[in-house]
Amino acid sequence: MPAPERIPPRGVTVTELLAHGELTIRGRIREASNTALYCTVEHEGERAACVYKPVAGERPLWDFPDGVLAPREVAAYEVAEVLGRDLVPPTVLRDGPHGEGMCQLWIDSDPEASGDGLLALLDAREPGPGWKAVGFAEVGEGRTALLVHADDDRLRRLAVLDAVINNADRKGGHLLPTADGRLYGIDHGVTFHTDDKLRTLLWGWAGEPLTTGALAALTALRAALEPEEPLATRLAELITGPEIDATRARVAALLASGVHPRPGGQWPAIPWPPV
Repeated sequence: MPAPERIPPRGVTVTELLAHGELTIRGRIREASNTALYCTVEHEGERAACVYKPVAGERPLWDFPDGVLAPREVAAYEVAEVLGRDLVPPTVLRDGPHGEGMCQLWIDSDPEASGDGLLALLDAREPGPGWKAVGFAEVGEGRTALLVHADDDRLRRLAVLDAVINNADRKGGHLLPTADGRLYGIDHGVTFHTDDKLRTLLWGWAGEPLTTGALAALTALRAALEPEEPLATRLAELITGPEIDATRARVAALLASGVHPRPGGQWPAIPWPPV
């Protein structure tokens, strides 16, 4: 769905625009499993395109009850801002035409940078140069193919974020590369569970050492998650105390091990279909 003409925010921040602007619904995103509405938001003469997901449109899951997905999307953005910019589009929780919901800046994905550039299924036993193996997948008629993702620093940063927020649904369709070279992750409603539910396509670095940059970012995040720090206070408005404690424990475990996590074995490690 093409974005309308967009005026880049100047006098207010993007999050202020999303939080306080007037939301106008332009259409519905049909591919979404929960209600997702394509909107424009205007405030003090500035305008942007955005996605609005009202809590009223959530379909409850057995392990994620209704009314909790939208705040988790905002919590994922708040954590991502400490781990590194341009991982998750600006996201806020606000009232809208259908009640409280998540409002996120619309990202124009570059079709030329997606698809085979990030993920692929190969008729091979080993990945080629520039690719990381995820595992073998059944593709029909008794055939299997090797699922791979690009050995891309942008994906690697998202893999660290997913490990921290315990993302239970990192699919290929949740990766948005842009024409200017950035890569955003979206759809973080099923995150922050206290049980290990990491389910992702980005297992290619499992067991490999975390980068120096990742370790520095995790160290900063550990400090930001200390009680009474602004991030911890903000997360307390969005997720439960046990979930915040579990997030602290995941960060501590990553720093202690110094490596990307491996699949836990008690939860399907790869979402399927992968898009």
